[in-house]
Amino acid sequence: MTGGEPAGRRAFVAGTGAALLAGQAGAARAAVADGPLPGFHPALKDALTFPLAWGNSPIRDFDTWRRAARAKVEETLLVDREDATPYAPEFQRRTDGDGYTGELVTLSLTRHERVRAALLTPHGPGPFPAVLLLHDHGAKFDIGKEKLVRPWYDGVRLASARAWTQKYFSGRFVGDELARRGYVVLVADALGWGDRGPLAHDQQQALASNFYHLGSSLAGLMAREDARAAGFLARLERVDRRRIAAVGFSMGAFRAWQAAALTDDLAATAAVCWMTGLREMMVPGNNTLRGQSSYCMLHPGLSRHLDFPDVASIAAPRPMLFFNGGLDPLFPADGVRVAHEKLRAVWRSRHAEERLHLRTWPDLGHVFTDRMQDEVFMWLDHVL
Repeated sequence: MTGGEPAGRRAFVAGTGAALLAGQAGAARAAVADGPLPGFHPALKDALTFPLAWGNSPIRDFDTWRRAARAKVEETLLVDREDATPYAPEFQRRTDGDGYTGELVTLSLTRHERVRAALLTPHGPGPFPAVLLLHDHGAKFDIGKEKLVRPWYDGVRLASARAWTQKYFSGRFVGDELARRGYVVLVADALGWGDRGPLAHDQQQALASNFYHLGSSLAGLMAREDARAAGFLARLERVDRRRIAAVGFSMGAFRAWQAAALTDDLAATAAVCWMTGLREMMVPGNNTLRGQSSYCMLHPGLSRHLDFPDVASIAAPRPMLFFNGGLDPLFPADGVRVAHEKLRAVWRSRHAEERLHLRTWPDLGHVFTDRMQDEVFMWLDHVL
C-alpha cells in the first residue's frame, strides 16, 4: 500500500484481507471477471427469462399483448410519452437532384429542442411512399444525416460523408437512391451527431449518466424522437401515410425496429446489421460490454421483461426485413439465430410469415453494400 492511496481504498483492501482470512478467497477473486463483467454474471443472465415475450406471457390475445408490451417499453424509456408539441416545420436551403428536390427542414421533435433534418421529395404530383431513414453510430459524430443524404449545403461535411459512404455503403448515399426511386425521405441528426454535436467518443457515458441523473434517458430521447419523426412524415401532404417505412443500418437498424414497435405510423421496416438475442451478445470481448455506444440503445430494466426480438415483434404482423452479415463481429451467430427464431415464431403465429424477410449474407461483415441496398429497395417496392 502506498501513502498516496485514499482512506476508502485502504479500508477496502483491509476488508478484503479480512474476507480472505475468513476463507472467502474464491469469492473475493471472482468479484470482477472477464473484464467489466461481474463474476456472477452467468447467474444474472440465467435470470433473464423475458417473461413478457409473446409465447412466455400469460396474455394470449395478440392485440392485448402488443399493448402491454409497448406500454412496458414506453415505461423504460424514461421520457414523457405525451408530447403534443407542434412540429412547426421551417423549410430552407433547397436543391434539385436527379429526379428529386432536397431541402432542409427544422422542426420540433420534442418540446425541448428544434432539430434540423434533410427532406428529399421526388419530382411529380404525389402523394408518395416515404422512408424514415435512421443513421448509424460508427463512433463518427461530425456527420449524422449526412451519412445517408448527400450534404449539398456543406462542402466540409460532403468530404467526410463521401468517405463514410465508401466505407459502409459502396459509395452510395442511400437517401438519394431512395428519392430517385420515388420515395420521400426524411433523416435527422440524433443528439450528439452533425448539427447536434459533435460528441466526443469518451463523452457518451457521461452524457447518458447525466440524463439518468436528470430522471431521463439518452436512448429514450432517441426513441421518442424517431417515433415523432415518423408522425411528421405521416402528416405531410406529399406523403401517402399508409406507405411509410423505417430503414436503418447498424444503430439505425436498432432505431428502425424500435420505432416500428412504438408507433403505428410505420407500415414496414428494414433493419440491416442490428438484431440479436441479448444473452448471446453479452459475451467477453463483445463491443456492447464496453459501454459508450451501448448507452444509445440501453433502456434500464427492459431486459427483465423483453429481449430485443421481443420488442421488434410488437410491430407484427407488419412487413419487416432483417439482414445481418455472416462476418459481422458485433453480432455472434448464436445471437442472430436465436433472434431470427423468435421473430419467425411470432410472425408464424400471426399467419404472416411471408411478411418477414430474414437473411444472413455469409460473405459480408458490418456493412450495407449496394447488393444489400438493391434487395431492400425491391422489397420496399413490393411491400409498400
